[in-house]
Amino acid sequence: MSIFSALRLSRAPVAAFMAVGFTWGCIAAMAPVLKARIGVDDATFGLILLGTAIGLSTTLYVAPRWDQMLGKWALPLGTVMLACGAVLPAVAYTVPLLFVILMVLGGVSGLTDVVMNSRVAEVEARTGRSLMNVNHAMFSVAYAISALLTGAMREAGWGPPLIFAAIAVLVLCTAPFQVMPVQKVSPEETATPRLPLGLIAMCGLIVLVGFMAEATVEAWSALHIERTLGGGAAEGAFGPAMLGLTMAMGRFSGQAVAARLSEIAVIQIATGLAIVGVLIAAVAPVPAVAYLGFGLMGLGISVIGPMGLALTGRLAAPRLRTAAIARVAVIGFLGFFIAPALMGLGAQTFGLRWAFACVALLLAVIWPLTRFAERSPTPR
Repeated sequence: MSIFSALRLSRAPVAAFMAVGFTWGCIAAMAPVLKARIGVDDATFGLILLGTAIGLSTTLYVAPRWDQMLGKWALPLGTVMLACGAVLPAVAYTVPLLFVILMVLGGVSGLTDVVMNSRVAEVEARTGRSLMNVNHAMFSVAYAISALLTGAMREAGWGPPLIFAAIAVLVLCTAPFQVMPVQKVSPEETATPRLPLGLIAMCGLIVLVGFMAEATVEAWSALHIERTLGGGAAEGAFGPAMLGLTMAMGRFSGQAVAARLSEIAVIQIATGLAIVGVLIAAVAPVPAVAYLGFGLMGLGISVIGPMGLALTGRLAAPRLRTAAIARVAVIGFLGFFIAPALMGLGAQTFGLRWAFACVALLLAVIWPLTRFAERSPTPR
């Protein structure tokens, strides 16, 4: 199936993935500004980023009810709230205020995340097509576009209020395209008393580590280039943009690669590439070398999350597939918000170079996890 065919089949969730990408691409490129405005060290800034994790944890309980109550309107209305939240960092002048704003952003972003992944799973079940990679690719495309636009606006002298407002408009423009018919499910069908907890834990950890590695570069690459390597605002913004661009390339090609290799083989190869990339970025003497490292890392980690979700779908029994994927996705989302805080503590203690090197150790955990997956039986 062509990329364009996949995009057409999953138009509504694709628009939502782009909305989330626009939001966090801007936040990543504005990280140096946000940190400088409140005047905190790396460890404190990392802990402030935990606000997004707290916000996310609340939506994990709200999202299923939100989806069930609003049906086809759940996704676009969630995106409207995300657009409103995307403006708020413009007024984050104090530590408590930034923390609360990130909680709000984490909450509405998590709400959209859960629903949009559920929509992809629903379309996949209805069409029998693999669509997870292409949807995650569009998140990366939007993330890169947002990071580059934000860097250009910073270089042009735009202040935070104008920058965040411009990105919020982009987010809002995706909402009308997110309306899609939703299949009604009875309470009896949604009951899953015997979920494969071992499978969920194993695949959840794979996705979690992949997303944690991605989140560290999203949140800290601009700071690494501007502070450690002496780059300017546009050069700093190009760090997360390079990650987004190469992740998009990796995810668009992931469908073709997955047709020839198993999910486990793809994850193992991708992990090795990501480890090489992050180590190059850690020792880079100039921004250009860091871009190479972030690019290789982007190609590697691009498919770990989607392939982990696809592996869950293959190994879970058909009647439990959607519920298992939803839970694995939720575990993975936590990585986006836990990792930046851990990275901040590492940067404060050891410096950003060593903190990035520790990401390589984190990624190496995926290899033994995939060995367990190889021994898991395929359901009938």
